[in-house]
Amino acid sequence: MTTPADRVCVTGMAWTTPLGDSLERVWQRLLSGETGMTPMPHPGRIRNTLAALTPSVSFDLPPHERLSKMAAATIERALAESGNDPAGPGLLLILGTSFGTYLEDDPPESSLHAWADRVARNVGAGVAPIVVSTACSSGSDAILLGAELIRAGAARRCVCGGVDVLTASKRLNHSALGTMSPTTLRAFDVRCDGTLLGEGAAFLVLEPWQAESQVALAWLRGAGSANDAAGMTAPDSTGAGARHAMERSLADAGLQPGDIGVINAHGSGTPLNDATERAAYRDLFSADGRPLVFATKGNLGHSLGATGAIEAIALVLALRNRQVPPIVGLEQPDPEFPLPLSCRQAAPCDARFGLTLTLGFGGFDTSLVFEAPP
Repeated sequence: MTTPADRVCVTGMAWTTPLGDSLERVWQRLLSGETGMTPMPHPGRIRNTLAALTPSVSFDLPPHERLSKMAAATIERALAESGNDPAGPGLLLILGTSFGTYLEDDPPESSLHAWADRVARNVGAGVAPIVVSTACSSGSDAILLGAELIRAGAARRCVCGGVDVLTASKRLNHSALGTMSPTTLRAFDVRCDGTLLGEGAAFLVLEPWQAESQVALAWLRGAGSANDAAGMTAPDSTGAGARHAMERSLADAGLQPGDIGVINAHGSGTPLNDATERAAYRDLFSADGRPLVFATKGNLGHSLGATGAIEAIALVLALRNRQVPPIVGLEQPDPEFPLPLSCRQAAPCDARFGLTLTLGFGGFDTSLVFEAPP
């Protein structure tokens, strides 16, 4: 059972997205159902040229420079909101990415850690960062790790999240895998046929609970992860891994499924992932309440290692603003989906507790539970 002393506070957060970088402005654009998808040429033959590009970091720069600039700028804004100095004592950076630009670099860097060392130097961090690379769950797992380190007393403050940039190889690989939609991204729609890629960064500043007077944007109440070990790319369609991750996050939070009022779903739009989420939600929530489900990949694209952190921020904003955005592309909802879906327009939401779920290649499933401050 989570006690007040176990609470982890979100004291700052920032994102860089295809709809902009301002928390409030991007949130309003999400509520309006806007999308950052745009045609983007590719040197090879791919299933779809639509992609979601961040406008604030020039695409003319080499990919490794874009990755570093995007991460550093987002971290600096999150720290500024929380009032923390990056060089201050006890501050730890936990940075998630899928492959970053490793597949693009020629010659490749010696490790997936080199980029994070550059980011830490650029923001003036006093200690070496931790890197998390668990495919599409990287950003969520970075947040989970930060919370655990704070609770264990191993860290005083953590800046946790993820970053990934759009590259030619990622678009080509998802096209070859058949996970890229040939039409458009339609999460939980009967016509769903794949995902579309985006890019972005998101970071949350986590600190231990200190007193009732502490200013918190939200509380991270619980976190849980699982690996369904079904395959390198395909999830376990029974939803067992996703369900285990959500159950563990609820147990960590000291909550029951019926306490959750809103879910920011993975919502990638691939038939297998959508079916996996459908099965997991049916098993966990059918008898214990029906939280409202929304998803943001139709707006922002699938940003791979950044997506879990971006969706964590979107969930915090939904809890704080008591609204959820519509699921872009959802016009014919799957009749077998067991929970209410936010469709066509923004919907009111008075939930106190919310959950966000990410599903990654390699079977990585991660769930985070947040609580709105009173």
